[in-house]
Amino acid sequence: MSMDIDIIFKIAAIGIAIAVLNQILLRAGREEQAMMTTLAGIVIVLFLVVQMISEFFDTVRTLFQF
Repeated sequence: MSMDIDIIFKIAAIGIAIAVLNQILLRAGREEQAMMTTLAGIVIVLFLVVQMISEFFDTVRTLFQF
C-alpha cells in the first residue's frame, strides 16, 4: 500500500518541479525550452505509469497461472 502512495508523491513532485521550471522559462522568454521541459516531464511520468501497469499485469498473470 505504501508503494501506491510513494508513486503518487513522485508524480506530484515531478509535476510541481516541471510547473515551476516551466513558469521560470516562460518569464525568461524561452517558450521552446519551457515546452520541451513540459514534454520531458510528461514522458517521465508516462514511464512511471507504464512501469506500474507492467507490474500489475505481471501480478495478474502470476495470480491466475496454474
